Amino acid sequence: MTQSCGFVAIVGRPNVGKSTLMNRILGQKVSITSRRPQTTRHQVMGIKTDEETQFIYVDTPGMHIMSKDRNKAINRFMNQAATQALRDIDCVVFIIDRTRWAPEDQVVLDKLEHVSAPVILAVNKVDWLEDKASLLPWLDEVGAKRDFAAILPISAKHGTNVPELEAEVAKHLPEGIHHFPDDQITDKSSRFLAAELVREKVMRQLGDELPYQMTVEIEEFKTDQRGTLHISALMMVERQGQKKILIGEAGDRIKKIGREARLEMERAFESKVMLNLWVKVKRGWSDDERALKSLGYDLD
Repeated sequence: MTQSCGFVAIVGRPNVGKSTLMNRILGQKVSITSRRPQTTRHQVMGIKTDEETQFIYVDTPGMHIMSKDRNKAINRFMNQAATQALRDIDCVVFIIDRTRWAPEDQVVLDKLEHVSAPVILAVNKVDWLEDKASLLPWLDEVGAKRDFAAILPISAKHGTNVPELEAEVAKHLPEGIHHFPDDQITDKSSRFLAAELVREKVMRQLGDELPYQMTVEIEEFKTDQRGTLHISALMMVERQGQKKILIGEAGDRIKKIGREARLEMERAFESKVMLNLWVKVKRGWSDDERALKSLGYDLD
């Protein structure tokens, strides 16, 4: 049988469910998620091989409007990473949220003007709609904004219409040999996933208490003779007050973050994990391009 293989960019404004969709398609967590916008900071590749067809999905940071509080080097990096993912791809899945068209949706649509690959519009979170009758006229309205290859209402969280979305994507993948082994699901390393899982737990627990100026760097990642994985993670913030928030009273916050991250790592890596967390203040790292590169925020 003839093989097909292609790259599929998943794009949209922040917090519309891009990472949730990719995790749903893959059947396991590759991209971290939280209710906070801009949880995803990097391009994350998710690979799904279904017999003769290999889908190479690229989850992207949410494209956002640069503003006074979002005008740092890390914001520019995220927008550039999302835009770069649109190069040399075979299909685009553009996700929007139910029946609301936000200014940042228009930002994404404008970026897609120069993309020749077919664009599938996925209207996410339709399970949250109270007025289901409003969906059909809304689909007609957004369908007039571009000549989309297809428009599908979906629920990334619950899987509604996700198989139909995959079938639609498959129509646009070119013939060609598979780029990755059939059992590979991502191009990211275990160290990267470990850092992301710690950051996810911080974002989920602290919500609006902690600004976006927090990142995680893995300093140790090794397995001992008994098969236990030892991981040391450095959580970096920009101010002393942020460090106090992360640690919590009598260290209760950092202990809870560590416990939740360790349990998820044990599921992901299928081994016992010994996790050590540290917090360090590094002023201005999120607006320092050299510091960002040293922390792995590099488009190369």
